[in-house]
Amino acid sequence: MIASLHQVMLYVDNQQEVVKFWTEQVGFEKLAENELPEGYQSVEIAPHAESETSLVIFDKAFIKKYSPMVSLETPSLMFNVNNADDLYQSFKEKGITVGELTAMPNMKVFNFCDPDENYFAVMEQL
Repeated sequence: MIASLHQVMLYVDNQQEVVKFWTEQVGFEKLAENELPEGYQSVEIAPHAESETSLVIFDKAFIKKYSPMVSLETPSLMFNVNNADDLYQSFKEKGITVGELTAMPNMKVFNFCDPDENYFAVMEQL
């Protein structure tokens, strides 16, 4: 029986720039760096060290070479936040590309993108 979602794999063209984005601009913590063949590495990040789920960022070139059967599509991720308004404003001030902040009856949502132009969503439940 599956107990929880442990990691989400994110395959990117510019691994170093994407890791920097998530850690320096979004505020995630770097949990681990693992060496892979031919000088490649994977980098595990999460909102905080105690997070149940983390993102593991891989270079697409590594995946193409070592796991060519794996889809390189970006997963559709929705992050839960306590204050969408504050995060939205913070992202805008940092120059992060964000979509419109939309208020719905039970939630506020917006999307943002990383340097590889992968889009992710943020939701605050009201």
